[in-house]
Amino acid sequence: MDFLVLFLFYLALVLIGSVMICICSKTHYLKGLVSGGAQIFSYIIPECLQRAVLGLLHYLFHTRNHTFIILHLILQGMVYTEYTWEIFGYCQELEFSSYYLFLPYVLLIINLFFFTLSCVTDPGTITKANELLFLQVYEFDEVMFPKNVRCPTCDLRKPARSKHCGVCNRCVHRFDHHCVWVNNCIGAWNARYFLIYLLTLTASAATMAIVSIVFLVRLVLLSDLYLETYVDDLGHFQVIDTVFLIQYLFLTFPRIVFLVGFVLVLSFLLGGYLCFAVYLAATNQTTNEWYRGDRAWCQHCPHVARLPSAEPQVYRNIHSHGLWSNLREIFLPAAVHYEKKKK
Repeated sequence: MDFLVLFLFYLALVLIGSVMICICSKTHYLKGLVSGGAQIFSYIIPECLQRAVLGLLHYLFHTRNHTFIILHLILQGMVYTEYTWEIFGYCQELEFSSYYLFLPYVLLIINLFFFTLSCVTDPGTITKANELLFLQVYEFDEVMFPKNVRCPTCDLRKPARSKHCGVCNRCVHRFDHHCVWVNNCIGAWNARYFLIYLLTLTASAATMAIVSIVFLVRLVLLSDLYLETYVDDLGHFQVIDTVFLIQYLFLTFPRIVFLVGFVLVLSFLLGGYLCFAVYLAATNQTTNEWYRGDRAWCQHCPHVARLPSAEPQVYRNIHSHGLWSNLREIFLPAAVHYEKKKK
């Protein structure tokens, strides 16, 4: 296995690891497991190394930096280099349709365009100048978003569905989450770009996986490899099975088989997250609201002011107005629509 394959493997581990870190940081139960694991490792790992690791993690996940943007572009560039170098030429020789071969490149151009927009677009920063406008966009539900609450950091009145981002140090309108991959918050004004970016990234990975798998299958069929036999350790002739076939292909085309495995895993990870993002968009929720809106959590919600004798209030999504209305709000943000209506 050459250096390029090893480097791709390393980047794949980084990608999957960072996804798992993001998932773990959103799950209260897994936070306990991570905390317990950290306590165990604190007895094994030297204190100086612990401080260095914690400092690195703080820099990567709790400060704005371009590390993950650079990693994203390197990973994407290397995957496409492997696809062009290994798959594209072979598929042309096998007379694959040019439409299918060039589709990943078309998706790449669209993806990079919306990736850039997700990175540079203001997500909906709340300032003194637009504070009153944002306060009128969404209704306060008095459970998750009570009226007359001020942000202690920005010293601004908090509009409904807004949240202060500790990484960016600003309050964001219709805050969804802070994404390290675009080094920006995802809010009302760039959620549409992020959704299309995620869709095209998933589609490009899936298309690349399909083209690569079809190439390997056609190669096996044309060579009649599945009809061959081999001699096992006992000297008996055996018909080639699927496991042996995969092993043979890996030894013959190691980079292609590894690329297939990598983009398949990536497709499932991104596909799962895309389904979750589409679900949130279709129901007019944000990641922040979905996470905080858990029934059991809201009954003990520390952010809700109420009397000790009062009944626990349960969060109910009051912002969903049907599928098309919810999607229109993503692609035509409510604040922009309200501002035009006001003029």
